Parts: sequence; C-alpha cells; structure tokens
Amino acid sequence: MFTPLIPSLPAFGPGGVPYSPRYGDIYHAAQGAIEQARHVFLAGNGLPGRWQGRERFTVCETGFGLGLTFLTLWRAWRDDPRRCRRLHVVSVEAHPFSREHLAALLAAQWPAAWQDMASQLLDQWPPLLPGLHRLDLDGGAVTLTLAFGLAEQIVPQLALGADAFFLDGFDPARNPQMWSEGLMKALARLAVPDATAATWTSAGLVRRALQAAGFEVEKRAGFGGKRHMTVARFAPRFERRHAPVAPSSFAERHAVVLGAGIAGAGVAHALALRGWRVTVLDAAWGAPAAAPGHLAAALTPLLAKDDSPRARLSRAGALRAASRWAPWMDGDVVARCGTVQQAKSDAAVDDMHAMLQVLGFPGDWVRAVTRDEASALAGCATARGGVFFPGGLRVRPRKLCAALLASPAITVRAALAARLGSRPADVPGGRCWQVMGQTGEVLTEAEVVVVATASDAPRLLAASGFPARSPARFFEQKAIAGQITLLPAPLAGEPRCVVAGDGYVLPPVDGWCVAGSTYVHDAAQAMPTAEGHAVNLGKVARLLPGFAPSLPDPAGLTGWAGWRAVLPGRLPVIAELPGAAGLWVASGYASRGLSWSALAGDSIGASLEGEPQILERDLVRTVGWR
Repeated sequence: MFTPLIPSLPAFGPGGVPYSPRYGDIYHAAQGAIEQARHVFLAGNGLPGRWQGRERFTVCETGFGLGLTFLTLWRAWRDDPRRCRRLHVVSVEAHPFSREHLAALLAAQWPAAWQDMASQLLDQWPPLLPGLHRLDLDGGAVTLTLAFGLAEQIVPQLALGADAFFLDGFDPARNPQMWSEGLMKALARLAVPDATAATWTSAGLVRRALQAAGFEVEKRAGFGGKRHMTVARFAPRFERRHAPVAPSSFAERHAVVLGAGIAGAGVAHALALRGWRVTVLDAAWGAPAAAPGHLAAALTPLLAKDDSPRARLSRAGALRAASRWAPWMDGDVVARCGTVQQAKSDAAVDDMHAMLQVLGFPGDWVRAVTRDEASALAGCATARGGVFFPGGLRVRPRKLCAALLASPAITVRAALAARLGSRPADVPGGRCWQVMGQTGEVLTEAEVVVVATASDAPRLLAASGFPARSPARFFEQKAIAGQITLLPAPLAGEPRCVVAGDGYVLPPVDGWCVAGSTYVHDAAQAMPTAEGHAVNLGKVARLLPGFAPSLPDPAGLTGWAGWRAVLPGRLPVIAELPGAAGLWVASGYASRGLSWSALAGDSIGASLEGEPQILERDLVRTVGWR
C-alpha cells in the first residue's frame, strides 16, 4: 500500500530547541544535540572503540531528524586515527526536512568550524521521495543511506548487517509505533552477532520490546535531565530464522565484467570506485564506430498511481544515475535539460495530474503542466500537457561509457567470451571463475564475474551449462531491434528539453535532434530503414504538431539502429546466479539501460562489499533471478 511522504516544517520550543508539532516533542535535549549524541548513542554503543581496526562498521538509526546525531558520529569517525576503513549509516526518517529547511536548521545548530560536513550532506540531500537514498561522503569512505518512510513499513524492507543501533524516536508515549515490539524485532533481523543498541529513554515498554527481540538490556545514567537511558546487546536465546548475510571474502578484489556497453560500464565503474581491480572484455572493443551512431538518449523516470515496483525501480535508477554521473553533469556527456512527459490523450492529462496529487511528490522532482506550460518549457508547441521532470537527462551513451570506463582501475580488452568455467579459489571453499575463448583458452579469471552482454547473456550461460538448473524466464529473453532518426536541428527546431510520450524528441546535439524510436520484433538484423524513419517522424508530428509541415522525406534521413534485450515483464535481472557464488548477471535492460546502469552497479557493489543494500528487499527480489 502506497503511503505519501509528509515532510516536516521547522518549529521551535522553549529555548529555541527544534520541535515537532506533529508529535509534541523536541528533537533533542535542551542541553545540546552533540553532547546528547556523544553520551547516549556513541558511548552507549562503545564507540569509537568498537570500530577501531575494522574494515567496516554499520550503524542503523531510527530517526534522522536534523541529522545532528549522524554528523556527530561522522565527526568522531573523522577524528579517530584508528577508525574503520569504511563507515556505513542507515537512517530512517518518516518526515524529512527539505534541503532549504535543513540548511537553515544546521546553520544554527552545527558548529561553524565543521560546516564542511553539513555542506557535503546538503549538497547530496535528495528530493523528498519515499524509499532509499544513498549519499557518498568523504569520497565514499562514509555512506549514508536515508530510508524515507514510516519505520514500521520501511525497516522490514532494509537489507544490512548492523553493528550498532541508535534508537532515537520521539517520546514513546507520543510516537509508540517507533518503539513497538514488532519494530524492535524487525530491527533485530538486521543485527549481526553481539550488535549493540542505545537510546535516551528507559521506558519500560521500550526495554520489554528490546528483550522480546533478543537483546540483553540494562540501564545507565541518562542525559539532559533523564535519570536513566537504555543500552542493549543482541544475544538471543532463540534460534534465529533470519540473519544478515555475512560479506564474502576474496583473495583479491578483482572482478571480470563481460560487456563494455552501458550495463557493463555501470558495473565496472561502481566496483572501481570501491577499490576493485576490474577487467572488462568486449568483442567489439576498439572497432571503428559508424558516425554519428547512437548520438543521444534520454533518461526519464516512470510514474504509476500505485507507485508500482517498476516505477520505484525507475525512480531509484534515475536518482542513482544523477549521483554517479555528477562528474559529467551539465556538460557534453550528460545534460540535465528536463523532460516534458505528455499524456497519451487529452482525456489522460487530467488523470496524470490526479495521479500526482495522490503521490504527493515534490515539485523539484515532478510537477503537472498544461499544454501552454509544456510548450513554454520545450520552447515549441506541444500536442498536450502532462508532467515535467526537472531532472530529466539527455545522455550521450558512447561518451558516458567511455567516461565510466576511464578509471585507472579498469582494463578493457577486445575479446569474445565463449563460455565460463571454474576452478577452486585460493580462499577456502571459494571458486575462481574462468572466462574461455572460442578455442577453449582461458582469457582471464577472477572470483567475481558479471555477465552484462545483453541478449547474448542467455547464449553464454547456456554454453556454460547453466540451463539445467536455471529458471526458464531468463532464457526467454528476446532481442528486439529499434532505430532512432536524426533530424537536422535548424529544420526540426530546437526543443530545449526532452519531449516524450509515444516516442521522444531530444534537444540538439552536434546539430542533430534525435527522435525515436521503433520496436521491431523478430528482425533479422538491426539497421536503419526508411520505414523506420517514417515511424519516428509520425511520432514527432504527434508530439510536436508544429514540426509536421517541415519534416523531411524519410528516404533521405540518417540514423542508428541497435538491439534491446527484453525479458518478460520488461524488468532487468540484476542478481547472483543461485548455486554459483561470484557469478552475477546484469541483463535484460530493454529500453531503460540508462535507468538501470548505475543502480545495478551499486547494488552489485554493495552486495560484494557487505554494504547496506541500496534497494529495498522487495525490489531486490523483483530484479532477482527468475
């Protein structure tokens, strides 16, 4: 069931302490948020001592609020020379502040000498949308995963192994859902052995809920007028049915990615950012590309009245892409030009606008537009209104892939993977995957291989002997041809943003406007045709009626054609093969390769590194092996 996200608005109680009218309670003790965080949450969880000398440490917080507890934790991590290599924090917040309001609150609450930390947080603060939002801070050494939504709904969807819990909801009498036995049990599912918890309250119902969830509980001296606080250690006296999966161990952090397209480049980039050495194999690497090729494409999220899994995945993918592609944003590679998404008919405009009312998404993510407003945004007359995504992207795929693969940690080679084999790895119980060439030679090997070869992935896995123990749906993947049409920009006009609906027209690139696209089932080859251009011109004329009189003869047009790898349901598979540890697939991206690229890379990277997962559990299952 979809629950709209309701933001908080700044308010203050006696003494200027931030206050929540919704819960009738203050955000932190009047004696100071930083001092409270140090006494209750850090000391109560044995920090910084417990993270010292470790590879990673993960904290789960219930109640992000103003972010002052998180910032205090981050400050302690920065100040500790023996800190863990990576710090991961997952923080749940039902009613987040907007970036503007949070900035004003932090300016007043956080020490001026430490404002660089607040600036990093605010620079990456996400739009107020339900779901998970990953922020990479201090160059990725600190990650903050914000879980926006009601705790009782979103905590069961989290996937992580928590070393410590910061339990920081409002007063249990005013916000009982945050302290229920059910929620404590959901948190306990995330606890690693001997995980600890701390909270400012010593209310009996809280202590009993923790005990029922498997924690040993004790009182300690409280803070800010509280006589006692509560600390706990996870030591269940029952056999656990659900527990976090321990991160894998690798003799060397080397991965092989098969495919240098948008799928493979996204995975390789995500692993390189995490310090992995990556070898990419692609049979077409280095081959001359016909000009102008796949000149440009668009990334626009989906909307659904019920916020369906496909819509949530699309939104997560767009957000992750904007984050990971930030180094190339608003330049020649990626342009944040916005997207006008037209309704399919005049009658459907009101339906789209009503859907936005139900979803309650903020205007900096998507807003309703009339025909006149859509035309003003596009700079040319549109057929009808719909919605506008300010963050819609125009992307140059080849340049983006080259940028993603440019890391010194990534080596790209021209080679065709004919099949996969394996041998025992140097780590006890591990397996090393071997990539074989056409004559059976070993091209390369690694403990992790990611197959990102689009519609060739089923062939490779079948040649490697996997069908007998693999679900049939993956092998029902189809290659569907499609083409784009290039229109000379002076002739077509120059839309200022992506205009989409039944087809799309992009802002000009190198003197061309890209229009698309066709879907050709059972095609023998993917190649531009005059018939395909005629289909695309028809879509342009319906989207932008003013263009119709000046559209050229399709026989004289140029374009590009390629293949889409499409699975039933039009959702990708981003998963490790069952029974084949270390062998992953990122395939079936269909028409949304740009949407899935960064998301898949970071989801796989999080799994390999033992990080909190960037997707909710139901979404991981949705793109799982099927």
